[in-house]
Amino acid sequence: MMDWSWGWGAMMAGGLGMLVFWGLVLGLVVWAVRGFAVPNPQHPPSGTQSGSQPTALEILQARYARGEISREEYETIRRDLQTA
Repeated sequence: MMDWSWGWGAMMAGGLGMLVFWGLVLGLVVWAVRGFAVPNPQHPPSGTQSGSQPTALEILQARYARGEISREEYETIRRDLQTA
């Protein structure tokens, strides 16, 4: 006769091992995707210089691009900034 006492224990250990394996695979995929998706702080967005704050003109251009100010406001402030 066969002894089935190890059968259930081995099956449960196998199932648990499979959960751990796929959990690690999923964690690795998430880690890799986040690594590529998060911007690198060593490479600032274009238009700004490395390690410095954006200039007043760059902030003005960004506000105009987002539609926060009108063209007339943009031109007036730009002229003021260039004469200052």
